[in-house]
Amino acid sequence: MPSVIGLSGDVVGERKAPAVFDRDFSEKLDVVYRAVHREFANTRAGTASTRKRDEVAGGGRKPWRQKGTGRARQGSIRSPQWRHGGVVFGPQPRSYVESLNKKERRLAFVAALADRFANDAISVFDAGDFGIDKTAAFAKVIFGSAKAARKGPKTLIVCRRDEPHAAAIQRVSRNLQRVAVTDDGALDVKDVLRFERILFTTAAYDAVTETLEAQDGRA
Repeated sequence: MPSVIGLSGDVVGERKAPAVFDRDFSEKLDVVYRAVHREFANTRAGTASTRKRDEVAGGGRKPWRQKGTGRARQGSIRSPQWRHGGVVFGPQPRSYVESLNKKERRLAFVAALADRFANDAISVFDAGDFGIDKTAAFAKVIFGSAKAARKGPKTLIVCRRDEPHAAAIQRVSRNLQRVAVTDDGALDVKDVLRFERILFTTAAYDAVTETLEAQDGRA
């Protein structure tokens, strides 16, 4: 059960974990791998390009005659073995986009979150009337002290996109090197696995768990 952290930094309660995480996902690691691989692959631009022999300017004249010079025969100074010549089997513009069906994407996301729940790496932040305007004060809430924030666990704070203090949390955590902020709609498998700790605001936790429970009921 994830603990609830108040504005003082103390644990003020616990929240019930969704029943969808009670299942064993140990045999679904291949789906998690493919989901993470897809997210990285789909961000690739695929614009790397080299020029082939017929695309390099120049080289229309034979550099020397075929026989009688004692040198190897050459047909063009733009052949691949020449400096500034064409590139053989070099990269060409292409798409790296990979597909993964909706059920597998959801399964990978749930499996990643279930692992974080099992390892007590998920907490809930009860922001209440969030009035913190100093980074050091916010670091004390999250890590215990500003000094501990330099070596503390890499933390992802998940806010609800429309909650009133999301912008304030983003602002006071901007200079904390081991903290990142995202919203519940942008949370993906890659983020869940990349951070050592995930801290949901109360609104974000309720939104994510309600969505997962609703999807589990329709499955």
